Amino acid sequence: MTVPPHPTPLRRGRLVALFVPATRPERFAKAAAAGADAVIIDLEDAVAQAEKDAARSAVATAALPTGVPLLLRINGVETPWHTDDIDLARRLPLAGVMLAKAEHAADVARVAAQLGETSLVPLIESALGLGQARAIAALPQVARLAFGSIDFAADLGCAHTRQALLAARAELVLAARLAGREGPMDGVTTALTDPALAQDDAAHAVELGFAGKLVIHPGQIAPVMAGFAPSPEEIAWARQIVGALTAGGAVVSVNGTMVDAPVRLRAERILARA
Repeated sequence: MTVPPHPTPLRRGRLVALFVPATRPERFAKAAAAGADAVIIDLEDAVAQAEKDAARSAVATAALPTGVPLLLRINGVETPWHTDDIDLARRLPLAGVMLAKAEHAADVARVAAQLGETSLVPLIESALGLGQARAIAALPQVARLAFGSIDFAADLGCAHTRQALLAARAELVLAARLAGREGPMDGVTTALTDPALAQDDAAHAVELGFAGKLVIHPGQIAPVMAGFAPSPEEIAWARQIVGALTAGGAVVSVNGTMVDAPVRLRAERILARA
């Protein structure tokens, strides 16, 4: 069975994606209108085991929104719900499928074959997944990687802090770059009523090379997007750099700092984010 892709495909560059539980179809349209770059209907962590079948049925019969890219997070390949989730995903017009607990490139490739042309966003949530991240990112149907930081910290028994997760985040950024993919999506900020923290977490992700973030509440969307946006000072600096090299065409000095092609590339990327 071939299903047409979602009419709104996944965007390039920044991707801020809002989770909505599959058990709450009345929220699908509200989630789509909340301002995120994409909406993820969640069949995994947001759905209790006893409600998996009902959640799948709810999604199958719901009027799915079309004004924003729509993804479906499905349960991992080793769970008893995975096969039914795949069957549902094949019947829906989706911009992509997020595969929970992605750990082996061979498993991700098998899911890709089952889904046809639908893009995949593998969620790296364990040491095994991180070890396979480069191979997973290189698979043709993978649009980008995502980091399930909370599950990853639980798997390793480490703290869920920036310092403890720095190496993992750096490896995901490197895996994406080596595969020529968009930057990965960072994990969620669990504090629902702390917009400053959500913005700061997003800014930290940008600093490391991430190009997106998962959010779990509509109130996090605006601060996370603000965290991904360059500051006015960065924009002014970038414009000055690009202007200087455009005029000179070679290595120049701007405010006492040497500026060459790599510096210009950084400036152009800042302006692209703006």
